[in-house]
Amino acid sequence: MTDQTTTTPTRRSEEELRALVESGRAELGITADHDADARDVIAWAARTFGARFAITASMQDTVLAHLVSEVAPGTDALFLETEYHFPETLATRDAVRERYRINARDLRADQSPAEQDETYGKDLFSSNPDLCCLLRKETPLDEAMEDYEAWATGVRRAEAVTRRATRQIAFDERRARVRIAPLAAWTDEEVEAYAVEHDVIRNPLLDQGYPSIGCAPCTRKVLPGEDARAGRWSGTEKIECGINV
Repeated sequence: MTDQTTTTPTRRSEEELRALVESGRAELGITADHDADARDVIAWAARTFGARFAITASMQDTVLAHLVSEVAPGTDALFLETEYHFPETLATRDAVRERYRINARDLRADQSPAEQDETYGKDLFSSNPDLCCLLRKETPLDEAMEDYEAWATGVRRAEAVTRRATRQIAFDERRARVRIAPLAAWTDEEVEAYAVEHDVIRNPLLDQGYPSIGCAPCTRKVLPGEDARAGRWSGTEKIECGINV
């Protein structure tokens, strides 16, 4: 088990971080056709970046949060508290904070929903969901990234066509950080098997017809035969919040 004790006094340059992407892939044997074990990827990230490594946690299946709590306890887990979440999602966050050995950190937008309504008009999530996601998700995460050199996401290739090219270790061009996806190659069945074996905390909405969970106003139940992400921003062309693309 790797304890997160290494710290980095100053953030490394973009050139240095790009080099770490290549050296990390080489060390773990990651190629376009081969993935490393998720635990080894997490251990490498914790060893390489220390306290400047964090994960994002949507509080859906919490598999990544559980893995990180076992391999790199003490890692920061960034939760985007949009203030539009389902109560079940907030309860899942609270359970993770209590049970897992990670530091769950809430990220919030500068404006409350009421203040946002005053500035942009009521229910921006309906009139302009891209702007709402930018204000309540993307910007808070971008600002928090000032504290980190690398971040891990639970994104998997099997989740959506927009995620099929996901590499386990990559350079996030937009944020100029190292982006890590330990679970990139995992199937839905592998996620479920891990969750059952380790009694992973699970958002109860997953068992109530919500295979993909976002903010309450922008998430509906998925109908039989629909894609797992069909319930997100239903009725619009939007399929991603912008964090993972």
